[in-house]
Amino acid sequence: MDKKVIKIDDIKGAGDACPFYVSVGDEVEVFNAAYDRRLPVLLKGPTGCGKTRFVRHMAHKLGLPLYTVSCHDDLTTADLVGRYLIKGAETIWTDGPLTRAVREGGICYLDEVVEARKDTTVVVHPLADDRRVLMVEKTGEEIKAHEDFLLVVSYNPGYQHILKDLKTSTRQRFISLEFDYPEAKEEAEIVERESGIDKESALKLVTLGRKMREHTDSSMETPPGTRLLVHAAMLMGSGLTPRAACEAALVRSLTDDKEAQLALLDLVEATF
Repeated sequence: MDKKVIKIDDIKGAGDACPFYVSVGDEVEVFNAAYDRRLPVLLKGPTGCGKTRFVRHMAHKLGLPLYTVSCHDDLTTADLVGRYLIKGAETIWTDGPLTRAVREGGICYLDEVVEARKDTTVVVHPLADDRRVLMVEKTGEEIKAHEDFLLVVSYNPGYQHILKDLKTSTRQRFISLEFDYPEAKEEAEIVERESGIDKESALKLVTLGRKMREHTDSSMETPPGTRLLVHAAMLMGSGLTPRAACEAALVRSLTDDKEAQLALLDLVEATF
């Protein structure tokens, strides 16, 4: 599959069950207030701490379609805005996910926005200020954003290299929400709810995750997020031993260094 293909997560609020989310602060209230004023929102926090789940939860609560774009360094303006495609004897313009959201309303979520090329992210500037317009250079259009349109972006400031940091001119256009891993009790509730395992096992997994987050090793770029703990819990719920589940879902996902893996496995054994 072409790396540039964009997957659109088009969720209608009135349809599917609301994605489970445990609030850890005032993020729900701030997001609602930002949406009331149609102020763009920036989510900052470590990988796997619930940023994407939060956006899906809020889209459902607000009854809005959600267009999710996973950004990468090959992402072009055309991937976001649209392009001309040849169909038979005709050349037809096809809107990209950003343009669809601007025309029709809904949340356009640019996940890990700093991974996209800087000349690509500049296209959102007129949408992220009081103009709320999208300039489509190839068609000459200037599209006024739908009343229900909201722009949301996210990134992990602790992981990104300084050369990939979000430009000040972009960052200061957004209302910012900072995310972190939930407190132990809330995180265990999430793991238990999402995986179906018992409360005691969920608490042990959360304890393990916190030990791993305190474990400093240069081979481990990012610590385990709640998402990885849920994956381990799901494997345990399917009958794997805690060691096997944690090795597959946590240890091997965190590092390829054999010594570091053995150290993390020692933490697994000590916890379970």
